[in-house]
Amino acid sequence: MKKFGLLLAGGIATVILLSTIGPMVGLVVSLALLYFIVKQFIKAESTGAKIGLAIVGVIILAASIHNVPAIIGVAAAYVLYLVYKKWNEQKKTKIKEASDPFVNFEKQWDELKRY
Repeated sequence: MKKFGLLLAGGIATVILLSTIGPMVGLVVSLALLYFIVKQFIKAESTGAKIGLAIVGVIILAASIHNVPAIIGVAAAYVLYLVYKKWNEQKKTKIKEASDPFVNFEKQWDELKRY
């Protein structure tokens, strides 16, 4: 039952992630452009260049705000990572119990102590 829940959560997270890849790319591109515009704004010495860069920066900022739903995609990627981590954790504990001879001995020893 636990695996079914993980599979369901992973499937939903995958669908959300795939549907928000476009806004995620748009957000990364617009934030990178905004970063370079701010750097050029700080370096600019003339008032005309600063006004022009400020106008372009506001337009790029509006594009960045438009792509904010990409944060849902980032959250979906994080959920997908957690599902992957939990899935592998269950495999590791099963493998560890099966390959460790002392686990079986400790279980039998605890049973003998009870009697």
